[in-house]
Amino acid sequence: MSRQFNNKICAAILSAILGLLLPCSQAQETKEHGFDSSGYDWVLKTFVNEQAMVDYSKLKAQRRQLDAFAAAMGKLTSDTYEKWSEKDKIAFWLNAYNGLTLKAIIDNYPIESSFLRSRIYPKNSIRQIAGVWKKITFMVMGRNMTLGHIEDRILRAKFDEPRIHMAMVCAAMGCPPLRNEPYEGDKLDEQLDDQTRRFLGNSAKFKIDRGKNRLRLSSIFEWFAGDFVKKYGPKKNIGKHDKKESAALNFVALYLTGVQKDYVLAGKFKIKYLQYDWSLNEQRAQK
Repeated sequence: MSRQFNNKICAAILSAILGLLLPCSQAQETKEHGFDSSGYDWVLKTFVNEQAMVDYSKLKAQRRQLDAFAAAMGKLTSDTYEKWSEKDKIAFWLNAYNGLTLKAIIDNYPIESSFLRSRIYPKNSIRQIAGVWKKITFMVMGRNMTLGHIEDRILRAKFDEPRIHMAMVCAAMGCPPLRNEPYEGDKLDEQLDDQTRRFLGNSAKFKIDRGKNRLRLSSIFEWFAGDFVKKYGPKKNIGKHDKKESAALNFVALYLTGVQKDYVLAGKFKIKYLQYDWSLNEQRAQK
């Protein structure tokens, strides 16, 4: 009896300590939504720096929280999920895509390059992992899913929210920055707008070249331009650009001001899509 009583006391103390360690917002999220992303929050805050670079070596050595987050996504029930708002659902899938991408990297880290792939892509790149988007599966809500399924058949197909392209991070330098916090439904608009401003504020992703009368855009806007048409397509095409390009340009202009915004909306330029940098978004060792 005394041993059982002591065990109960220890369990109660441990539960209280964990409750104190869990951030209030995350604890509230767990209570309301039935899903706990606090472990993923810890991963992002611990291994992603202010430049959105990831310390994959340390993350692999301390992967328990990320693995627990992945396991929790597998056990999430559809009954719980369906009670969430649309923004909560989008936030969940963005976290799933980014979190499982991190898992795919550390499951294969250090990345071994292929002779053939290295002729096209950097040796230290997610593109060296065979089948990373179409064949490698993860358990989410009781179903085996690939990263490609999450992106194309859920986030892009089920939600009219093109800003997801400013939030999905495929572990490459050409991607948008990886936030060091999870996406949350009640903050989603603020987070996605911030992601877009950060992305367009990077001259390697967006640049106006007046000298050559060119607008340099990330290839993301070429690959997924069609996703912007329904929500951001202007009534009249911008300049001589087609419907898809005009929608992407109209979206970009929303996050610009002054002469930059006027220049983009005038559309009197050629679009140059930048070569995508597939190098791994890895923190460099301090010298």
